[in-house]
Amino acid sequence: MSHSAQNLHFVAQPSSRAVGDIIVPGDKSVSHRSIMFGALAQGTTHISGFLPGQDCLATMNAFKTMGIEIEGPDSHNNVTVHGKGLYGLTAPKETLNVGNSGTSIRLLSGILAGQKFSSTMLGDSSLNKRPMRRVVDPLKQMNANIQASDAGTPPIVCEGLADNQTLKAIDYHLPMASAQVKSCILLAGMYAKGITKVTEPGITRDHTERMLQAFGYPITVEKNIDDCVEKTRISIEGGHPLTACDIQVPGDISSATFFMVAGLIAKEGELIIRNVGMNPTRIGAINILQQMQGNLTIINERMAGGEPVADIVVKSSALQGIDIKAQDVPLAIDEFPAIFIAAACATGITRLREAEELRVKESDRIQAMADGLTTLGINCTVYDDGIDIIGGQLTSGTVNSFDDHRIAMSFAISALRAQGEVIILDCDNVATSFPSFVSLANQVGLSIIAKA
Repeated sequence: MSHSAQNLHFVAQPSSRAVGDIIVPGDKSVSHRSIMFGALAQGTTHISGFLPGQDCLATMNAFKTMGIEIEGPDSHNNVTVHGKGLYGLTAPKETLNVGNSGTSIRLLSGILAGQKFSSTMLGDSSLNKRPMRRVVDPLKQMNANIQASDAGTPPIVCEGLADNQTLKAIDYHLPMASAQVKSCILLAGMYAKGITKVTEPGITRDHTERMLQAFGYPITVEKNIDDCVEKTRISIEGGHPLTACDIQVPGDISSATFFMVAGLIAKEGELIIRNVGMNPTRIGAINILQQMQGNLTIINERMAGGEPVADIVVKSSALQGIDIKAQDVPLAIDEFPAIFIAAACATGITRLREAEELRVKESDRIQAMADGLTTLGINCTVYDDGIDIIGGQLTSGTVNSFDDHRIAMSFAISALRAQGEVIILDCDNVATSFPSFVSLANQVGLSIIAKA
């Protein structure tokens, strides 16, 4: 499925079973960071289980454009990165186009802020509408010569530091819980003079902190700041080296969630999903689906490449509507479109609040999901920070994914419980995170056809 095959749409038919033993693609967050840290490390980094989706390839291509030699991914999704150290990047001869990848543009902003050369980054039509002041403003506080457009969106232009200029360390309190903003500032902190501190108001993904430690970069993580369980402060001192290492990328829990929900809402069957990343900052979807009486069992727990992984056994379940706990929201922020499908198939009302962040993802995911669910006969009420979904019978119809890969895949699995055909428009971006989605879904018993 190539990104150039514009206006791809999915035609999903009802089916009753989801059965199989599958492996989902590698974790997108870990794949991005493995390329970034491998490029900035001294030595050769070997990555296994890399996700060859367009978002991660955009990160890879950006570093190739800045002079880093990268081999792969091969047929087994192995990648080799020949690092050149923190100061080994060279000026790109062209604008860095990162496609649909918010992770690429925001984390790269922190790296590019510390360079002596100029660079410009932009993305596709969807990414170019997303907010970037959240990273540009703290980087400016660090003395970076960086700016977004007047609307606070891409392109991001970084003029580069003068020869006698360095970034300065800051003590930054995140206004919202955001792993991308936190990571951007920590990456810039590697180039700053002094100790940069980032305090987060709620739990966010800690892949950056884990991988910094895997590459031998010293950081300090203080939990329970001000007697608040969710508050964490991360401190990083500039100027230390990164040392190349081997990275095993676990299966992406966001990708696994589509199959968790499929297995739960199918009328019959059992699915086993192997080698899923179980990072404690990412397991909100499992918590929520188990609270909805979903029969999910975690087995074979182990560590791989500094990240916890496990296998998940999923059985058909009679789901119940719940009030989603606020502490689970940041731990499941990318998985909510799929969780909304589970809610639509549950008995009773599922209520979500404190999820404003969903409105500034690849699409306004609250409104986009509400529109699609309404089309398919499900009653829902939208709020500024959430949604109420009343479980019921999914009908049939045509829904718009708004170029959002997670919306497209969520409505594709909804057909398991629909009365008729579900057509999902604008599915090109599924290739950004899960190129094999349609073939894997059909393998376990769903009926999805991708049409250009």
